[in-house]
Amino acid sequence: MVLAKSRELMSNPTLDHLLSRRSVSANSLTEPGPSAAELEQILTAAARVPDHKKLVPWRFVLFEGAAREEFGQVLAEVCRAEETDPGAFRLQNEAKRFLRAPVVIAVVSRITDSPAAPEWEQILSAGAACQNLIVAATALGFGAQWITEWYAYSRGVRAALGLADNERIAGFVYIGTPKEKPEERERPRLADIVTSWRS
Repeated sequence: MVLAKSRELMSNPTLDHLLSRRSVSANSLTEPGPSAAELEQILTAAARVPDHKKLVPWRFVLFEGAAREEFGQVLAEVCRAEETDPGAFRLQNEAKRFLRAPVVIAVVSRITDSPAAPEWEQILSAGAACQNLIVAATALGFGAQWITEWYAYSRGVRAALGLADNERIAGFVYIGTPKEKPEERERPRLADIVTSWRS
């Protein structure tokens, strides 16, 4: 399929940002993180996603300052309990995991029983909230990464976060200042992922 090119493509800041946005590895983030006002903007943007029937099928758990180190101890303890002989080096890394960025936000997907809004739609809405988090953060000049890793699926971590039976972790979004500009990576060609349906 050949996509038609517009004769004139006007510059648009929002579209320009979406076309250039790049995730930054949590290991490549550092201080400073967002201010309280900037973080409020980021979270407000994250909540402005499609939400069929206004169920608000997501919530956010914020880790800043000393809370990151405190939760790192929780991660190390859960790792020790759930893994077979994780070793001292692994446990030290888990204890420092949330110190990789100034701000870590857990996005919790929560399902409400509603025949008008299927579970799949609610899960997609939580994913959209994750995406809005990183788009808003990078729009403010920060680096961000949306990841899961083992602790997003851990029963012990679920318990530590107080997740209800209808909740699960959609991901953790790390936000901070990039140590260096991330390299661009190859993106899929539209010709490989876009088709036209014809009757």
